[in-house]
Amino acid sequence: MLYEEVLDTIKKYNLISKNDKIVLAVSGGPDSIAMLHIFISLRKEYNLSLYVAHVNHLIRENAKLDEEFVKEFCKRNNILCFIKKVDVLKKANEDKIGTEEEGRKVRYEFFDEILSKTNSNKIAIAHNKNDSAETVILNIVRGSGTAGLIGIEPKNGKYIRPLIKSERAKIEKYCNINNLNPRIDESNNENIYNRNKIRNIIIPYIKEKLNPNIINTIDRLSDIVKEEEDYINNIISNIYQEILIEEKLNYIKLNRRIFNSKELLIKKKLVFYITNKLMGTTKGLEKINVDNIVELCNNNIGNKYLIPYKGLKISLKSKQLYFEKD
Repeated sequence: MLYEEVLDTIKKYNLISKNDKIVLAVSGGPDSIAMLHIFISLRKEYNLSLYVAHVNHLIRENAKLDEEFVKEFCKRNNILCFIKKVDVLKKANEDKIGTEEEGRKVRYEFFDEILSKTNSNKIAIAHNKNDSAETVILNIVRGSGTAGLIGIEPKNGKYIRPLIKSERAKIEKYCNINNLNPRIDESNNENIYNRNKIRNIIIPYIKEKLNPNIINTIDRLSDIVKEEEDYINNIISNIYQEILIEEKLNYIKLNRRIFNSKELLIKKKLVFYITNKLMGTTKGLEKINVDNIVELCNNNIGNKYLIPYKGLKISLKSKQLYFEKD
């Protein structure tokens, strides 16, 4: 049963504790409504304070009905519900980014806002095992490194994903059994976005022709890669301390000689690690950038600085290597 499976995930990954104050991201679809329903069941046992955040992207005709459904569901269960309406298409054009990316940006900014407003300590997102498998395939197609095979993790800082080890079909069955009548986003059936193509075309093909258990197979792969990445990152963290000279909010100063003495793989991993520590993300840092940074550190002639992408500057000064917010 889904309830027991989610409870196992919560306990295994230590997702919630007694007296937690949690903001739940609820669209009104099967995943988020099932998650909310389960958390309502756990509310008394864990003495949880629950808040719901819902974003109306003003794209779909039925978006207003989704909003009203979430409001009513929360009202029946005595949960404070926060709603944000944003014209995502317009904002995406203004920011010159894709609709999917803009929608995600708007949602997570709102979740953070409600986290602060309610003095909560966690944000629950209803990603499931299928979502994680789709993410892995997307990452492979985009040419990510091994870290991209991890998919979506159960816990990432303040974000928790209690449904991440549960398959979509089981979640939908739970909704039916409990008469939750979630909203259905008809745009999920439109193969415009890459994720929908993977969900509706590629995975069904693999299930039919190659491996009917592909979702669980990818999940096992993700678990294996996660263990290996954690081990490597622990090593990288120790090496970082070895080469670190000074760490500030807007720059990190490192010992170039010790950096250069490391094996190539370690140097590449260090570049990602340091970039993430300084910038809070490695988004925008591509393989060619990493190769160029390593080459820059090895050279005694030519350019003494690089700007891999807007906002990040790598420079050599005397025997020191600088990562700077530009």
